[in-house]
Amino acid sequence: MCYTRAYYIESEGDQEIGDGFVPKTDDWRAEVDWADVIIFDDIWVGPDIGTGKLAQELREQGKAVVGGTPNTDHLEEDRGYAMEILEEHDVNTVEHHIFNDFDAGINHVKENPAPYVIKPLGEVQNVKRLLYVGNEDDGSDVIDVLRAYKKAWGHRMKGFQLQRKVQGVEVAICGFFNGETFIDQVNFNFEHKKLFPGNIGPQTGEMGTSMFWAGQNKLFEETFGKLEGWLANEGYVGSIDINCIVNENGIYPLEFTPRFGYPTIALQEESIESSTGEFFYDLAHGNDPNVEVHNGYQIAIRVVLPPFPFDDDKTYDENSRNAAVVFETESREGIHLEDAKKVDGQWRVAGGNGMPIVVTGKGETMQAAREQAYDRIDDIVMPNMYYRDDIGERWISGDGDRLQAWGYLGPADS
Repeated sequence: MCYTRAYYIESEGDQEIGDGFVPKTDDWRAEVDWADVIIFDDIWVGPDIGTGKLAQELREQGKAVVGGTPNTDHLEEDRGYAMEILEEHDVNTVEHHIFNDFDAGINHVKENPAPYVIKPLGEVQNVKRLLYVGNEDDGSDVIDVLRAYKKAWGHRMKGFQLQRKVQGVEVAICGFFNGETFIDQVNFNFEHKKLFPGNIGPQTGEMGTSMFWAGQNKLFEETFGKLEGWLANEGYVGSIDINCIVNENGIYPLEFTPRFGYPTIALQEESIESSTGEFFYDLAHGNDPNVEVHNGYQIAIRVVLPPFPFDDDKTYDENSRNAAVVFETESREGIHLEDAKKVDGQWRVAGGNGMPIVVTGKGETMQAAREQAYDRIDDIVMPNMYYRDDIGERWISGDGDRLQAWGYLGPADS
């Protein structure tokens, strides 16, 4: 099967991303008539959610679409709504409370002392450095942070969620839905959101991910297995992810990603060994895709430049804008574009975020996947580049053993 593609980028500051690599259009609606499949890779239209509404409208016109719906968009945008959907479908949830007033949240912590996680709502919810994971048993650090946020962000933060902190293994379950049901293969991934090795430093969107594919085990059945009917009623099509904390007492969903995740999408591309074009065609047309996946482990490492994860135009202009990405070998295996372009045959940094590439590796063991990915990074030269060197180590040091011992990697109890 032959595929013609056209890519559209909404963000004005990112228009150059992909130049020299892929065909692009500045009017995606003009391409709809000839397209066999339309794929939305995010839920945002400018500062607001909205691709779910676009996807729904296109489906009503008879088009095959990979994308969400207005309600599935809200799973990510409105954490309170997401918890309501989980509870309505008998999915276990962690104790959580939504507040629109900082003083009310502070009083709640004083009256119910414990470690909490602060998750902002509204337009600042994607400012990752505002997510705060409490450490003190009496919640005193959470109170201090809420007081600081009230002064600095009160005018923009329309509210926040306080989530009781749960100890355990953090794991995300990611399935592909064809509008009626999930495909058999599920991927299980482990995010590394902090900037520095050892999981310290500021929050980022993500610094790297480790992953493996498996069947619909207990982790899946206790989460998405209970949401399949709701997603079918919505007509959702595509990748959907739910991040959880898991321990010997249960599975506690934290948040949804009702779209492709980054850099997880690079790992999916790396580990789907059959045609991705045919896979998305079948998915969008409601078929059961015959997809072949890598039977092992995979890791992805985001290679970044200053000022990531912060915004500082002066630092970016001086250190990163249009910087060359140099390879010491001819191979581009495991090298995935993020914010990059090609000019006169030379890979260069594009956009304004300082995250040009993702490097992946795979192997029969997590250690083998790590070695392949980091060997590939050793062949890349970019002045001022940095990355985490511990992606995948949590699995090796015990997360995998704990999930197995608790019974989550096998079939659900009948």
